[in-house]
Amino acid sequence: MQNEEIRRVVTGHDKTGKAVVLFDGANPHKNVRPGSGTVARLLWVTDRSPADMSGAADRAAVKIGIAPPASGSVFRVVEFPPTTDAEIAKLDTDYMQKQIAHDDHGAGKYRPPTHPFMHRTRSIDYAIVMSGEIDMKLDEDEIHLKAGDVLVQQGTNHAWINRSGKPCRIAFILIDAAEPL
Repeated sequence: MQNEEIRRVVTGHDKTGKAVVLFDGANPHKNVRPGSGTVARLLWVTDRSPADMSGAADRAAVKIGIAPPASGSVFRVVEFPPTTDAEIAKLDTDYMQKQIAHDDHGAGKYRPPTHPFMHRTRSIDYAIVMSGEIDMKLDEDEIHLKAGDVLVQQGTNHAWINRSGKPCRIAFILIDAAEPL
């Protein structure tokens, strides 16, 4: 699955206001996370709300961490390879936190990570499991998700752990949010 490209179709408008296709083809924005082999394909990014829909720029052609920009959103598809407990044991407990571009997850009332893949973003995350199975670990609970399941996550500590023996593909839409009270 990790070698399967994702076709991305993006529409917009020409100078006369006519609806047109701006991009149609394999998505060129691919990032492989060192140490885990997780593949993230960035599809689109907005940096404000309401979003700017003008022009023909490829808004996924940016360097961004996991979280969306302030007042913005991120749309990506992530492929999680199968992972063994032995592979996870080789990683530091704060492995994922070191991977995140900005630190909005460790202070105050939030608990420190209990798993190397644990992290949090200050965002509402919509996740749709497209194929495979995966476990989502929270601070104390763990939830098993499979193809067709959806998740709404509200800024919680979490880790994605694929124990299924097969890759898992998830579509994520992250929207910037205020910290919960």
